[in-house]
Amino acid sequence: MESASFLLATALANVGFAVFVVAHGALTDRETGNWPYVTLVLGLAGVAGYFFYDGDDGAA
Repeated sequence: MESASFLLATALANVGFAVFVVAHGALTDRETGNWPYVTLVLGLAGVAGYFFYDGDDGAA
């Protein structure tokens, strides 16, 4: 696979992941915060962060 094809496929996948994060947040009334932007840059790592990161730091 040529590097240009690889970069295009990666960019398209990351856009798809970001759209998924936004759609999931809208459907579940969950605050997405900056996770769509993080997902655009990091791809699957951003999706994992969105699902597993708990923004509550325990402060009352």
